[in-house]
Amino acid sequence: MASGAHRSEAPESEDGSTSLPDWGESIDHTTFEQILEMDDEEEEREFSRSIVYGFFEQAEGTFKKMDSNLQKRDLAQLSSLGHFLKGSSATLGLNKVKDHCEKIQHYGARKDETGTIDEHDDSKSLHRVEQALALLKADYGDVEKKLRLFYHDSQA
Repeated sequence: MASGAHRSEAPESEDGSTSLPDWGESIDHTTFEQILEMDDEEEEREFSRSIVYGFFEQAEGTFKKMDSNLQKRDLAQLSSLGHFLKGSSATLGLNKVKDHCEKIQHYGARKDETGTIDEHDDSKSLHRVEQALALLKADYGDVEKKLRLFYHDSQA
């Protein structure tokens, strides 16, 4: 590309298709590409954009509910919210977000991070949820920024 040239799309592969940026382990390319394949126009990406931005709204609302339920010490509700957001994030291929949500789901169910060992101390479970939620929000912020850049959003 010549200096001063501006390219708004991701680089093209040899077959002319647009490749995704290297998002590392944050976003599963295969899963996200399946969402992108549903777009009518590659330029606008209306369909995938609506799904991704709908997820942003959903995640922000869920974080508020998680914060509130953490204050209420409601482990069952935290588990449910973790499960809910885990499914949405998995659909988009947001691996790290999904993994943190799964841990919150397990901790809220009074289990260890794998969901196999019971935890009888609610204070420990709540502390683990609090730690996982902080990591979830950080990784979500990273993924949100990457996706906003992908969609050429000025808020990125």
